[in-house]
Amino acid sequence: MSIDMGSIAIIGGHGKIALLLAKQLAAQGHQVRSLFRNEDHAPEVAATGATPIVADVEQLDVPALSELLKGVDTVVWSAGAGGGNPARTYSVDRDAAIRSMNATAELGIERYIMVSYFGASTDHGVPEDNSFFAYAEAKAAADQYLRGTGLKWTIAAPSSLTDGEPTGRIEIRGPQGDDLESASVSRADVAAVVAALIPADNTIGAMVQFNNGETPIADAVAEV
Repeated sequence: MSIDMGSIAIIGGHGKIALLLAKQLAAQGHQVRSLFRNEDHAPEVAATGATPIVADVEQLDVPALSELLKGVDTVVWSAGAGGGNPARTYSVDRDAAIRSMNATAELGIERYIMVSYFGASTDHGVPEDNSFFAYAEAKAAADQYLRGTGLKWTIAAPSSLTDGEPTGRIEIRGPQGDDLESASVSRADVAAVVAALIPADNTIGAMVQFNNGETPIADAVAEV
C-alpha cells in the first residue's frame, strides 16, 4: 500500500537535495511549496516548479509555521544551519526542526520525512571537541523527538554526500543493523530516495540509512 502524497512542503527548499527533490515531485504532478530563507533564491526555487516561500524557520514559532504549512499533506525537513556555528546549529537543526514537527502535528498533517544522516543517534560517539559534535547532537535530538510524535514519520539517513550523477541504485542498512558501513551517495540519488519514501507506508517508523549500491531505489525502498 502507499500513502497519498498530495501536496508537499519542503523546509530548506534551496538546499541542493531540496532543489532536486522539488523538481522531481513537481514533474510528477505534485503541488510543492519550498520554504527558504534568502529571497534572492526565489527564482532558482521557482524554476523547479515549486511555489517559493521566503521564510526564516529559525525565527518562526509554531503558529507562524502552521500558517505556512496549512493545507499540505506531507512535510519534508531538509533544512540545516550548514555547520560552523554551534549555537545556530542547535537553533536550526534541533529547535526549528522540532517546532516544524509540532506545527505539522497541530495541523493534523500525518506524513513527515526527516533528512538526517547515516549513523545519526543519541550515542553517536562524536567527541565534544570535534566540529561535528553540535550537528550530531542536534540531529540526534530532532530525530529522537520525531520518534515520540504521533506523526507517520520516516528518517532518511544518507551517507557522505557527493555531487555525482544519479545512479538510481542504493543499498540500505537493515533495521537491526548489519555490516553496511557509511560510504557515499549522490545528492541526486538522495532526492530520488526521499521522493520514493514519501508514499511508501512500509517505511513509516523507520530510519532508512543508505549508500549508493546495486539495488534499484524503488526495490530497495519496497524492502524496508
